[in-house]
Amino acid sequence: MASLTKQLADTVTQVGVHSAYGAPVETGDATIMPVACTWYGFGAGEAGIAEDPAEPGDGSGGGGGGLSIPVGAFVTRDSSTRFEPNVIALLVVATPFVWVAGRALARIIRALKR
Repeated sequence: MASLTKQLADTVTQVGVHSAYGAPVETGDATIMPVACTWYGFGAGEAGIAEDPAEPGDGSGGGGGGLSIPVGAFVTRDSSTRFEPNVIALLVVATPFVWVAGRALARIIRALKR
């Protein structure tokens, strides 16, 4: 099991860096390196052993997935590098946060008025 855990850790480290930062792309006078926020999930399973060999044992398991949101790119022009955000992705990510913050603020103001 320790070997499996080490293999998973090595794989996640390599995959995480490559999914968060894309390969640099040269276009004309600029070099662009895409950046993303990534999340990963994993799975596990187990097999139960029946007390009576004539009965089948129980087993269960589950799995997970991943998510990647492009947040922008590092752009290098004229030996100057700057981060240029992906405004649409940032708005999509920020919308639930703003909604929750607005609801919480409305409840706080309502509680203070009483």
